Amino acid sequence: MPSLKEVRNRIASVKSTQQITSAMKMVAASKLRKAQNNILAMRPYASKLRELLQDLSSSIDNMEENEYTEERPAKKILLIAVTSNKGLCGAFNANVIKKVKAMLSKDFKEQYRQGNLDMFFFGKKAFEHFKKRKYKNVDGDTDLLDNLKFNNAVPFAEKFMQAFANKQYDKIVLIYNQFKNAALQKLLSEQFLPIVPPEEEAESTAKMDYIFEPNKEDIIRELIPKTLKIQLYKALLDSYASEQGARMTAMHMATENAKELTKELQLKYNKARQASITNELIEIVSGAEALKG
Repeated sequence: MPSLKEVRNRIASVKSTQQITSAMKMVAASKLRKAQNNILAMRPYASKLRELLQDLSSSIDNMEENEYTEERPAKKILLIAVTSNKGLCGAFNANVIKKVKAMLSKDFKEQYRQGNLDMFFFGKKAFEHFKKRKYKNVDGDTDLLDNLKFNNAVPFAEKFMQAFANKQYDKIVLIYNQFKNAALQKLLSEQFLPIVPPEEEAESTAKMDYIFEPNKEDIIRELIPKTLKIQLYKALLDSYASEQGARMTAMHMATENAKELTKELQLKYNKARQASITNELIEIVSGAEALKG
C-alpha cells in the first residue's frame, strides 16, 4: 500500500494537471467561438457560389470544356489532408491519418505503388507522422494554420489549380474534418479537382432566370477559380473549428477525469490516514495495558 506522502504527492500532481486542462479548455472555447463564427459565416456564401456555378454550367449547351472540369484517367493523384499543428485534441488528427492510410491501401493503392501519388499536409501532426515513417512524396505547410486568412490560403489554391491545369495531376482530393458542433466533427474526403458536375435534378426544379453581362461563358470562367479558392479556404476553416471543438471536448473530459481521480485518491488517503491513526491508538493502549501488568 502506498505511503501517505506518496498519495499526497499524487493528489497534488493530479490537481496541478486538472488546473492545466481546465485552462486549456477555456482557451480552446475562446478560439472555438471565433472559428465557429467564421465557418458559419462562410458556408452560405460558399454554398450559394457553388450552386450558382452548377446552375449556370448546366444551362449552357455545348460549352467548351474548362481546364478545371476536364475528366481524365486518374493516373496521378494528389491527396490534400488538413490536421493541426498541436495535439491534445482527441482523435482529431488520428482520424485524418487513418483515412489517408486507408486511401493509400485501397482507393489509390496502384498509384501509390507506382509512385504516382503525392501527399500534401496542412498541419504538423500528419506531415511529421508520414515524414518520420518515410512515406513517399510527402510535402506540407505548417504555417498557414497559425495565420488562417483567405489571402494566405489563395496561393495554395492557385498552386493546386495550376498543377491540375498543367496535367501534373489527374485528380486532387481533399481530406478534412467538417465542423458540426463542439462535440462532433465529420471526416470528409471530397474531390477538389476536376470539378464535380452538377447532379441531375428533377424536371420540376425551378431554374433562376439571370441577366448576363458580358455572357455566361465568361462569367463561369471567372467563377470557377473563385469557387475553388473558396472551397479550399472553407475546408481549412472547417478543420480549424473542428480542431478547437475537439480540443475543448478532450480537455473537458480530461478535467472531469482528474476530478474523479482526485476524489478516489482523497478517499484512499483518508482510509490510509485512518488506518495509521488506529494503529497508533492500538499501540498506545497496548503499551498502557503492559505498564499496568
